[in-house]
Amino acid sequence: MLDLIIIGAGPAGLAAAQYGARANLKVLVIEQLSAGGQALVIDVLENYPGDVSPRSGYEFAMDMQKQAEAFGASFLFSPVLSVKKENNRFIVEMPDGSKEACALIIATGAKPKLLGIPGESEFSGRGVSYCATCDGNFFKGKKIFVVGGGDAACDEARYLSNLSPNVILVHRRDSLRAQKALAKRTLENPNIQVRFNKTIKEIKGDQKVKSVVLSDTITGEINEEAADAVFIFAGTVPQSALVLSLNAALDEEGYIITDNKMSTNIKGLYAAGDVRAEAFRQVITAAADGATAAHNAAKYIDEK
Repeated sequence: MLDLIIIGAGPAGLAAAQYGARANLKVLVIEQLSAGGQALVIDVLENYPGDVSPRSGYEFAMDMQKQAEAFGASFLFSPVLSVKKENNRFIVEMPDGSKEACALIIATGAKPKLLGIPGESEFSGRGVSYCATCDGNFFKGKKIFVVGGGDAACDEARYLSNLSPNVILVHRRDSLRAQKALAKRTLENPNIQVRFNKTIKEIKGDQKVKSVVLSDTITGEINEEAADAVFIFAGTVPQSALVLSLNAALDEEGYIITDNKMSTNIKGLYAAGDVRAEAFRQVITAAADGATAAHNAAKYIDEK
């Protein structure tokens, strides 16, 4: 029997694990793959307060896991099949058994959103990618298209610009949505060509990506252009399916709705990080969510 189960070991889950363990709770973190979440694909984490020496997201995540373990949190790497609540206890089902706890924090994050265009799925892993740090090295010196206009798209375009002088950032609007400093660096990068009011309608090739079909969102003009790779950063899809069985409230896009204590409409159930309905998704905000969720979960457990 546990006090607190945390599903997901991204920055939100790792921060929750540390704060929960420091509150003297018996904490278990369940993660399907590896600790770190989307932070693992960050090449250089340069804007986390107090970290004056930039380092990789992987290094940052490993330190967070070690810190949580040092305070007493345990980790279990397994997929989660389902979650239910019985007799004021949350039961988490996994292939090899189940775990029970008084409180539950969902920190499952979000996954990249697909464009849903012809050629995207066909060439996934053969020129189409959603992670520059994972696949960028395969396209050194090549012609690379990046789709998106937010922080992730600009970050990844910058990373790719260190590998190729021919990076083309395509954005459907007339200005970048990224933070101003990041947008400015992207626009001033000599290896990045930014094309506004453009979308990719189709990705073509044979065994690998050969070209993209571009559409102008204002004139409707269509043209085809040679390409070696397409990196897509068009937003995220929340991984909130586990809470459907609990009837937790979701917004229109499927993000879990919480109050400022990270509490959901289900007593003892909390959400933190990218899976939660909020406007600003960063490593620091995810960590803050996790700390807040664990703090309030501890208060809930004490009251019970």
